[in-house]
Amino acid sequence: MCVLCARRRSCGIQEAVVGLREALTQKIMNNKFDALKDDDSGDHDQDQGSPKDSEKEKTEDEDKEQNTSKKKMVVPGAGEHPLQYNYTFWYSRRTPGRPASTQSYEQNIKQIGSFASVEQFWRFYSHMIRPGDLTGHSDFHLFKEGIKPMWEDDANKMGGKWIIRLRKGLASRCWENLILAMLGEQFMVGEEICGAVVSVRFQEDIISIWNKTASDQATTARIRDTLRRVLNLPPNTIMEYKTHTDSIKYSMGRLPWSGEC
Repeated sequence: MCVLCARRRSCGIQEAVVGLREALTQKIMNNKFDALKDDDSGDHDQDQGSPKDSEKEKTEDEDKEQNTSKKKMVVPGAGEHPLQYNYTFWYSRRTPGRPASTQSYEQNIKQIGSFASVEQFWRFYSHMIRPGDLTGHSDFHLFKEGIKPMWEDDANKMGGKWIIRLRKGLASRCWENLILAMLGEQFMVGEEICGAVVSVRFQEDIISIWNKTASDQATTARIRDTLRRVLNLPPNTIMEYKTHTDSIKYSMGRLPWSGEC
């Protein structure tokens, strides 16, 4: 796709996003997403049943995972505005006071759903809690369909992420601006963008955007400059780029947790 065609496509998606955004602003502020209640921690599964029961549950979980992977990719509905890529929303939360080493990645991350059009995106987003309203140690992830929000995923392992630490009160606005820019292909770096994360912490919040190739300095610089523009960041804002290989080195013995910087 040529640059001119890509820009026209981006403009069309952005126009559709803006129109739907205005119509659904009130819903975004008022509605809650049931899948994000506190029982997502998986604590109720701990120390239950015999070893045979555990093996049976493990087999059933593996079967479910295989069946999920065989599902057809989502497609835009009739008359909807297709996005250039399909995306998946994820949610994760740490249980307060529980050591991270005892929690597996699968226990902590929940897939909310996938979408292929502007309209499908808004059906999810309008019912999700705003990042600023989340409590505890929580994360929202928005990644291209088929890419898990973990450092070791094949699409991520040679890449890295731009990290911005935010004072409390800014996460909701920055997250919305970031994901709308990502869905609208404003970064203009081809297939380099993998996804984005907003991490809610007790004293600060963290926004990050992940790309495939950490060694491509021209691409990472373009992502940085676009990120600064779409978030309207002050000139003195500190932006840190961290490769996923460095994140793994610094987090040896810990979970592949995207929000840990």
